[in-house]
Amino acid sequence: MTQLIRHLADIAAPYKVLYCDLWGCLHNGKALYPDAVAALQAFRRTGGAVVLLTNAPRTRHAAKKRLDSMGLPEDAYDAIAASGDATQEAMLSGAVGRKLWHLGPGKDEDLFTIIPDWLKDQPPIERVPLEQAEGIICTGPFDEFNEVPDDYRARFLLAKTKGLKMLNANPDLVVDFGDRRIYCAGALAQLYQDMGGEVLSFGKPYPPIYDFARRQLSAKGITYDDQDVLAIGDGVRTDIRGARAEDIDAVFITGGLEAQRFGDDPANPDPAMLTDWLAAEDLHPQFAMARLA
Repeated sequence: MTQLIRHLADIAAPYKVLYCDLWGCLHNGKALYPDAVAALQAFRRTGGAVVLLTNAPRTRHAAKKRLDSMGLPEDAYDAIAASGDATQEAMLSGAVGRKLWHLGPGKDEDLFTIIPDWLKDQPPIERVPLEQAEGIICTGPFDEFNEVPDDYRARFLLAKTKGLKMLNANPDLVVDFGDRRIYCAGALAQLYQDMGGEVLSFGKPYPPIYDFARRQLSAKGITYDDQDVLAIGDGVRTDIRGARAEDIDAVFITGGLEAQRFGDDPANPDPAMLTDWLAAEDLHPQFAMARLA
């Protein structure tokens, strides 16, 4: 039975590490949630460690730059692990070839320019038109504010005919940017897969991003066991399913992507509606709360 809570501090004591999602939990794409920032700072003051675990299709360096611009204090977290980091490792190792069609906006350029030292000896990746590609790396629509997955159906048919594999840098289907919902790389990858194309994904709920998070903390001398970890997220198919697959406890944030499912007041989710919906999804996170606080 999922326990509905008000504050992270009420249940945080047994845990040493938080894996905290960003979009929908810590910010809305435009502004930070002050109560969420304070909750992470309070957890760290008790000796805990925080990994910001995001399905952003760019590296942790770009994610940090964005968080810095939003004013996130550095005492709110210890490390960042992004879906883009895990995807970049696969890309540079040649998982889908070395001549790639990059489907995504220009803001994801860091995947090709900020190369980890231990991968700098790999043969270079060449970005080419779809007609010349050996594989695809998808970080989202070219125009995420105006395009939908079906806009790519013809190009995906060509890619499937060529037998191209796709690296999906963000398994999220949609995200809320302020009060506007936009499509992510995961929605494009789902269409490509539905059309018969092969997709490799590396963010939540898949194992590579969790392995990357462990390595980030290990590099800082922070060691822990899985039972010491609490995952926080508003995506049931990413954050919550990923936590279950990793056998770690989870807090489901009801006021994010699924806010409209639990009554008219996102700040006070209806317990019965929440219980019924989680049961229908066959998900049973240990805890749920309206907003991270």
